[in-house]
Amino acid sequence: MASHTLTLGGACPCGATNAKARALSYAQCCGRFITAFDTTPAPTAEALMRSRYSAFVLQDASYLQATWHASSRPAVLDFEPVPKWLGLQVRAHLITGDDTAEVEFVARYRVDGRAIRLHERSRFVREGGRWYYLDGQAS
Repeated sequence: MASHTLTLGGACPCGATNAKARALSYAQCCGRFITAFDTTPAPTAEALMRSRYSAFVLQDASYLQATWHASSRPAVLDFEPVPKWLGLQVRAHLITGDDTAEVEFVARYRVDGRAIRLHERSRFVREGGRWYYLDGQAS
């Protein structure tokens, strides 16, 4: 289980900013969804995608599993090798139906000194008032 207290006061790993372009804290941003999943679901597919990125940074497998749609959820998440996450850029958030959406993003990370760029268009579905990650198409 990841420790969320290390980043509660610091900038959120997802890189979200307020209207004045100031970094949001983890507690103001993704932390409220990750630490209170049962009572505070992410309100949009983009907010869920950002919180899932932060959960990857924090290696919070339980949150990632809980927010992965049951139809595509892996039985186990493996964090080996451990990447050093470098940043997230959300390129688009598209509402594709009453309870479906897509988020296009680029996540950058480093493994064993090698820089990797993941560009993905992720699909999300809302069930029972909660958004879930369904799947993604990397490019």
